[in-house]
Amino acid sequence: MPEEPERPGPTADAGPTADAGPTADAGPTADAGPTADAGPTADAGPTADAGPMAVAFRVDGRLTAMKVAGALVFLLIAVAFRGDPARSVFAGLAGLLAGAYAIRDLIAPVRLSADADGVTVVSGFTARRRLAWNQIERVRVDQRRRLGTRSEMLEIDAGENLHLFSSYDLGVTPGEAARTLAGLTKRLLEAQRRPGQPEPSTGG
Repeated sequence: MPEEPERPGPTADAGPTADAGPTADAGPTADAGPTADAGPTADAGPTADAGPMAVAFRVDGRLTAMKVAGALVFLLIAVAFRGDPARSVFAGLAGLLAGAYAIRDLIAPVRLSADADGVTVVSGFTARRRLAWNQIERVRVDQRRRLGTRSEMLEIDAGENLHLFSSYDLGVTPGEAARTLAGLTKRLLEAQRRPGQPEPSTGG
């Protein structure tokens, strides 16, 4: 009879029942981390990055306004000095020249644009030319020093044709425009490698 109190020991051996640890091993369920690894879905960043799949560079509107104002001022001076042929002719020609450049800015404000299919450039006065990516051999920034000053031009080499753009044409520095175009081509190549995406004709 004194040994009866020892019987609860096996009952305490309900440890195996406590071995419902495997049930607590629903950790794998908590391993829904992969679900939280919807990071790839969040990798819709490229899709959100679809905004910059097209870029455009345009002239600064403030400078266009200055050209218009300059043209009007020179024409008024030409009228005011009509009794002095030399001054009147000089002012008139300056007014017409400034007016012509202002008209070009108004007709073709976007000098350079690029998208998945290629690049559009303004050539000549207001003519637009479309270039496929495989027609473009090189894009670089040409830097020159003259009289103690440095000038930069964005060069788009299309083989037989070389298109030049100044910071005025682009609204940004040529270096910044070149980096933007390089970033665009990189995104286009990434989109080309991504399955299920239309292949952009980035060419060579």
